[in-house]
Amino acid sequence: MAEIILLHSAQGLRPGVRGAAEALRAGGHVVRTPDYYDGEVFDDLESGLRKRDAIGFDELARRWREIAAQVRGPVVFAGFSLGGFGAQLLAAAHPLARGLLLYHGCAAVAEVSAEGWPVSVPVQLHYAEGDPWVDAGDVRSLRTELGPLFECFIYPGNVHLFADPDLPGYSEESAALMWKRSRDFIARI
Repeated sequence: MAEIILLHSAQGLRPGVRGAAEALRAGGHVVRTPDYYDGEVFDDLESGLRKRDAIGFDELARRWREIAAQVRGPVVFAGFSLGGFGAQLLAAAHPLARGLLLYHGCAAVAEVSAEGWPVSVPVQLHYAEGDPWVDAGDVRSLRTELGPLFECFIYPGNVHLFADPDLPGYSEESAALMWKRSRDFIARI
């Protein structure tokens, strides 16, 4: 059993994030879904991005570090899109990090850590092949820098956040496969 910290996207702590937590709990894990958006939830990405910009990245990073400071045992950090960036920051620096699950986006290692990636933290990335928010250069960078620590799964479609059942472009089949692969990843570490 692992503790998982699952960070929401720029659209806030939506019901789909809570559903994702349940999918991970099905593997017998403890999953926390902290809200770092002051309780605000958005149906459209543009409104969520305005909230992100109003908070600012320095404050978001402070909020993410505050969440990580509550971790007392081995942890897997996970996140959707913007939350994935936060999860990457935490997994790169937290001494108890044992894994990282990235949903619908990633950043190059240099963007999250000046010291490089910790050799004890494997990473699994999931995204749709035509997702306009995923930077192919960042994916290549992770694959090159992490080598065998990096596992990547690409799903059919061109939608960002395809695993959220309340958003347009939801793919039940891809989401189910993503949750299975995520539980398998956690079980291995």
